[in-house]
Amino acid sequence: MPLNLASPGIVVKEVDLTIGRVDSATDKTGAIVAPFAKGPVNVPVLVESEQDLLDNFGEPYPTDKHYEHWMVAASYLAYGGALNVVRATDADMKNAYVGAGSTPKIESVDDYNNKGYDESIIPGVTVAARNPGSWANGLKVAIIDGKVDQTLSISNAVTNNNLASTFVVGAGVTQAVPASTVNPGAGSTSILDGYFKGIVTEASATSIGVKFISHVSAGGTETKVDYQPSGIYRFTGAGTITHFVGSTGAGAGTTTVTAQQDWFDQQKISLANSTINWNQLADRPGTSSFGAARSARHDEVHVVVIDDTGTISGNAGTILGKHLNLSKAKDAEFSAGSPSYWRKNIVNSSDFIFAGSAPAGVTTTGFGAGNGGFAWLADNGWDQDAQDINYGVTGNQLYSLAGGVNYNGETDLETSDSLKVSLAGLTEGYELFEDDNLYAADFLLMGSSAYDKSTAQALANKLIATAELRKDSVAFITPYRAGFISDGATPEVYKESAITKNVISFYAPITSSSYAVFDSGYKYMYDRFSDTFRYVPLNGDIAGTCARNDINNYPWFSPAGTVRGAILNAVKLVYNPSQVQRDKLYSNRVNPIIFSPGAGITLFGDKTGLGKSSAFDRINVRRLFIYIENAISAAARDQMFEFNDEITRTNFVNIVEPFLRDVQAKRGIFDFRVVCDETNNTAAIIDNNEFVADIFVKPARSINFIGLTFVATRTGISFDEVIGTV
Repeated sequence: MPLNLASPGIVVKEVDLTIGRVDSATDKTGAIVAPFAKGPVNVPVLVESEQDLLDNFGEPYPTDKHYEHWMVAASYLAYGGALNVVRATDADMKNAYVGAGSTPKIESVDDYNNKGYDESIIPGVTVAARNPGSWANGLKVAIIDGKVDQTLSISNAVTNNNLASTFVVGAGVTQAVPASTVNPGAGSTSILDGYFKGIVTEASATSIGVKFISHVSAGGTETKVDYQPSGIYRFTGAGTITHFVGSTGAGAGTTTVTAQQDWFDQQKISLANSTINWNQLADRPGTSSFGAARSARHDEVHVVVIDDTGTISGNAGTILGKHLNLSKAKDAEFSAGSPSYWRKNIVNSSDFIFAGSAPAGVTTTGFGAGNGGFAWLADNGWDQDAQDINYGVTGNQLYSLAGGVNYNGETDLETSDSLKVSLAGLTEGYELFEDDNLYAADFLLMGSSAYDKSTAQALANKLIATAELRKDSVAFITPYRAGFISDGATPEVYKESAITKNVISFYAPITSSSYAVFDSGYKYMYDRFSDTFRYVPLNGDIAGTCARNDINNYPWFSPAGTVRGAILNAVKLVYNPSQVQRDKLYSNRVNPIIFSPGAGITLFGDKTGLGKSSAFDRINVRRLFIYIENAISAAARDQMFEFNDEITRTNFVNIVEPFLRDVQAKRGIFDFRVVCDETNNTAAIIDNNEFVADIFVKPARSINFIGLTFVATRTGISFDEVIGTV
């Protein structure tokens, strides 16, 4: 290249052939969609252990068919991989709730937010369970605010000696504060005199509940203050109060307070087997610092979630969550970015409930215009911005959630025959994994095959179609349950010859694809939750052997055999095919799982579901190509928007070839060649803004068949004479 210098000199040029790299990632994330008994619906949740599965989706229920879904997932996790779990949807699913509205269906936090429940009221629903199902039926939710500050015992009732007919809810009450009896404290220069002002929030025959409002000085200046137990801002015993009801009610009168108690200290949560005192859980709710700074009143509220019967935690009366000092104010925050608004805080922090409509509160009538000209601030209800709002109060409320429905009207999984979910519900869940950029799904697990034959086949084809669409995933399929087991009162396992026919018949119409792996059936394993043994489909285990292989070796190693194909947690196989039966299965794309003495239970085949002879009819070859295709495709993104010239092409070859040499050194391929030059990047290609690289690979092949020939010779014969003759 000419230097174009006008006088002697030196030109320094740099060429960077190190742009980009190939990152090799080990595949080990599975995906499953199933009708679990709890958990968010239609949202992938990444779990990494059986305990994660328990925490998010609950225990398996005590029937075989329930157990299949759950245990396939648990079986996969036992091999060390992670799992994206989706709880399948169903039109009949409902959340447990309390309220006057229709039973809600809120599938997840995303669903809650998308429907605007965080900004608008769940119609008529006070609280709803976090997700659908019967799991939350009977769950208790206790809500308390400062409905009453004091409980006052009253004598000399004006009408019929019944306070409830005289002190109607909403009546205003005042009590004189003589300067001679109330002093604000040592060192103070002012004397507290005038009168206290309050509002009646509840009334009985012998006492009233009073909400403290303010102090009015002798000169008529009104100061809003909060009630202080044992402090100066309170109605006192042995004092006379004057009461007003405003424009409605029984009229004014004067009565005597004989005793007073702190209302909050008397409040309890009554459970099936115990009683909890509110003051053991929290301090009295009142006005938050956020509300006070904006001239709001009575915005604080406590919410407590309780497992009354122990169905969730295992211990009756367990407090599952405490949400204290929340606010009714829509704009309230504990600090910047940390909402204290009751709905928003609960949706962000609770594992069990959503907040809905505000509980029914007290309607106040206020003081009359003729009573000194002061008035109770208007009761504006909950869920408004805090400025100048006096929030409605509700008191001590205890709710029991009910109405939760699982699938197809099932409200009680303990006694129902099976978890029923439609093919459409399962299909909708697996469609979440069609975009390989959204969720990892290296292994698509069929899960349960306890469906009728046609449904199971349709589900298998859906998984295969999804894997082929992604091009980075493999679907793992188990034949339909009824081909192995007759589900009568006493389940009967079919004869092996009949099972062989059923298995081959099941797979015959299923899509031919190298992105699928077909197994031969079920294992028998111990259920620690019910202390019994269950039939469990093997697709979770076969995918698990691939995940374990990725962790311990590489994807291009076969997951089969006595070394890498060992099946975990299996007491026996429901179906242990003989050599003759294995021959039939293998010639029909089915990988046998067998038991052999000394080796245990192992995967004894590594075919894909491809129906023709090809390098891609082996699991290790398909997964090798997924591995190198993903890695090199990611590296190719670094070449986007570069020039298609010799520098870019050379750079690409320089980053791909070391990667392939590494795979070759690790026994994944025999040989390779990368062609990326002017021979395949012609002028027409360049002018079309394209870039082409041809990567030729000779994959390593697994041994499927071993021939051993033993030859006996006469003593005087040289081996060289007979080698090649037999």
